[in-house]
Amino acid sequence: MSLAIFDLDNTLISDDSDHLWGEFLVEQKLVDADDYAHMNTQFYEDYCQGKLNIDQYLKFALSFLAEHGIEQLNKWRAQFVDEKIKPLLLPAASKLIEKHRSQDDTLIVITATNRFVTEPIVQLYNIPHMLATEPEMVNGQYTGDYVAEPCYQHGKVIRLDRWLADNNMDLEDSYFYSDSHNDIPLLERVSHPYAVDPDDKLRQHAEQHNWSIISLR
Repeated sequence: MSLAIFDLDNTLISDDSDHLWGEFLVEQKLVDADDYAHMNTQFYEDYCQGKLNIDQYLKFALSFLAEHGIEQLNKWRAQFVDEKIKPLLLPAASKLIEKHRSQDDTLIVITATNRFVTEPIVQLYNIPHMLATEPEMVNGQYTGDYVAEPCYQHGKVIRLDRWLADNNMDLEDSYFYSDSHNDIPLLERVSHPYAVDPDDKLRQHAEQHNWSIISLR
C-alpha cells in the first residue's frame, strides 16, 4: 500500500479554485468589483510566478469569510461548487484516483487553497484525506486569520511530515501529482513525482530530472 498525494488546482480540476472563488465573489457583487478583482488577479499572477507573499494573500482571501456568518457562506459556496467547479472535474483525474484506490493506496489531497473553498471539491472525488491552509474559526465564526503553517511551497512538506508522523506513515513508494513549480519541494520528496499538465518552470525541472510528465486534460 502506497501514499498517493494529489495537488488540487490545475491538477485534479482544470482551473484554480482559489482564483475562481474570488471571481465568483465579484460576479455575485459580494465584494467591491474593481479593487477586489484587481487584487485577486495580481495575487494569482504572483502565485504563478512563484513570488506570492502568502501571509498578505491569506489576509486578503480570508477577510471575506470573517465578514459573514457560516450559514450564508455555505450557501454561497454550494452555488460556487455547482456553477464553477463541477464543470472543471476531469474524467482522467477520476480514473487516476480510482486506479490508486483499487490498489488500496492511501489517498490525500494537499492544497495551498484554504479548507473552506476546497473541502467540498475534494469530497466530489471521494478522497478521504486532505491537507489545506486552515482558516481560523472561533465560536463558529471565521476570524480572517489562519492557523498552522500555510500549505504552500515548503509549507506543504512541513504539513505532510506532521501528518505522516501523526498517522504512523512514511513516503516509501509514494506518489505526488502536481502542475506547479511551487510544489517542487514536495515533488522532490516522493518516490514517484508526476508533473501534471505542468507550468513551464515545472516542465523544465521535470525534464531535467527525468520525472514523469502526464496530462489529465
